[in-house]
Amino acid sequence: MTDKKTLPRHIAIIMDGNGRWARQRSLPRVAGHRSGVDSVRTVINACIEREIGVLTLFAFSSENWRRPRREVGMLMDLFLRSLEQEADRLHSNSVQVQVIGDLAAFNPSLNDCIRRVSDLTAANTGLKLNVAANYGGRWDITQAARKLAGEVQAGRLQADQISPERLQAALCMADLPEPDLFIRTGGEQRISNFLLWQLAYTELYFTDLLWPAFDDEAFARALAWYATRQRRFGRTGEQVEMTVDA
Repeated sequence: MTDKKTLPRHIAIIMDGNGRWARQRSLPRVAGHRSGVDSVRTVINACIEREIGVLTLFAFSSENWRRPRREVGMLMDLFLRSLEQEADRLHSNSVQVQVIGDLAAFNPSLNDCIRRVSDLTAANTGLKLNVAANYGGRWDITQAARKLAGEVQAGRLQADQISPERLQAALCMADLPEPDLFIRTGGEQRISNFLLWQLAYTELYFTDLLWPAFDDEAFARALAWYATRQRRFGRTGEQVEMTVDA
């Protein structure tokens, strides 16, 4: 078990490789996505057991609409059914669920389900689970800029008062710590328009494991790797060591 003092407060994950996992087994892509839900459950349980504060999962990007229509429809159906099936279990474990992204593109039944699950778990004090759906980092920054532009237009803010802190406060998850650890499965080594602002100082961990194969042992390896990192935030290594020693 990793020392709790070295655990990240906030973990963000791109869950990549469902389709390839299915193809390797001569299965339809939907089988990979369904198996990926099991890995989601495993990682949520692992975070609860280790008392990690925040977990953010990239479930559906704003670019994923470009996929074949049948697959998009299947993903939307799987998202809806997973929320419905997992809501009570998450609530019983005091998980607070929030869905971030441009939800206007979703159909009414999915939006109703998102609202029900968010309302059900809103007062929970355990793991904060953020599900990024129809989300893109550029969209997030754009919608924050629009909010500030509206404040300027209304006369409540001067343009020269716009600062990184004000912009950050208008982003999704502004009330939460920024991710300490980013994990991407599937062998790709990019962040793919995910949390562009929030990942500025995040430790980036990439693994060749496909998402349905990402189990508790793989998660533990990612945490062990994170524990070896020295996080400087612009300081020297000597300054960080002096702070730790103090």
